[in-house]
Amino acid sequence: GLCDQMRRAAVSIPSNIAEGNGRKTDVEYARFLNIARGSECELETQLYICIMLNYLTEEETENAFSLLSEIGKMLNSLINK
Repeated sequence: GLCDQMRRAAVSIPSNIAEGNGRKTDVEYARFLNIARGSECELETQLYICIMLNYLTEEETENAFSLLSEIGKMLNSLINK
């Protein structure tokens, strides 16, 4: 179940960016960017759960955390525009 939830959260990030970009107003775009940021936070939490449940080691998730951090920075940059 956790794997499926992580997969959905990961897919949700670019999907919400794309959907927001297709909207007609900046307000709607920003709303979908914030939803994408929520999915990014959800995925980060799920990675911590994987560590706590000993599904993955911290070393195994290091790259994923690094990528999520970059995604978060990009989302924040888009939101601030």
